[in-house]
Amino acid sequence: MNKLLGIAVLVALLFAAQSAAAQYPSKPIHLIVGYATGGGVDAMARPLMVKMQPLLGQPIILDYRPGANATIGAQVTASAAPDGYTLHIIDTGPMVIVPHVLKVAYDPIASFTPIGLVCNGGIAVVAHPSFPANSLQDLIGLAKAQPGKISYGTSGIAGAGHMAAELLQLAAQMQITHVAYKGGGPAMTDLLGGHIPLLFASMGTAVSHIKSGKIKGLAVTSATRVPAIPQVQTVAELGFPGFEAVTWFGLVGPAKLPAEIVAKINQALNKALDDKGVQDAIRNIGYEPSPVSPALFAGLVRDDVEKWRKVVREANVRPE
Repeated sequence: MNKLLGIAVLVALLFAAQSAAAQYPSKPIHLIVGYATGGGVDAMARPLMVKMQPLLGQPIILDYRPGANATIGAQVTASAAPDGYTLHIIDTGPMVIVPHVLKVAYDPIASFTPIGLVCNGGIAVVAHPSFPANSLQDLIGLAKAQPGKISYGTSGIAGAGHMAAELLQLAAQMQITHVAYKGGGPAMTDLLGGHIPLLFASMGTAVSHIKSGKIKGLAVTSATRVPAIPQVQTVAELGFPGFEAVTWFGLVGPAKLPAEIVAKINQALNKALDDKGVQDAIRNIGYEPSPVSPALFAGLVRDDVEKWRKVVREANVRPE
């Protein structure tokens, strides 16, 4: 009798779960953002959200959880119920790099369900107008003349900007001093105000200010030039053939998110990324839209976890 009761309960639970997935979404969805407002994630998330909302039939609420190198937002997502109402737009740093440098309360593979890729691109090496270097070669010359004296900002420890800077220092055999911020927005505010001379910034944070002439673009770390700022050369063009440091942004949910819900969100995401207005908005801030299946995104995450594990070890990146 007890066995039959147990089976009945299990069947009821499975039916309830299937019913919930079929009715998803039936209430607003919270999209966790691991950085402060005003950064590159904001610039891509907002137009994407506008297109995804009618496709899903529910409002998407941006929920900012900055701090701890964007790991607070990741932890909130990892701890949430796997019901599709807590999603996270996450990037390379907190997903596949930071866990190799800092102790975090989540596993980059086991704690999340990959849903889809949003976009990818390089990092912009930018400077305040008063900074004496007007080119990457100038920067390298200054840094070699005064090792460790030049400070550069990033969105946080072990983020994509930090790792790009570490790779450039190895390639150029120079030493500059890292200043970690709680997001790309605050870092750019300090660069614009002249409080820091140099920044390794996300494209989303840097492109508009390079276009306006408020900051100087010294180089980009992608393999090819960025159409939004074609005048800024790549690091590879400037004496370091093969140099590339790129980042991606993707959508994830908590672990064990039902496949039916993952499929619905991925379909809405990829349809939104097919919209010309969304594509233009993403390209205007220096990234390339990258719609893929959940399986392909999961493979990218697995590959990058191993790739950045090796880079962190070779660059000897440690907590500051």
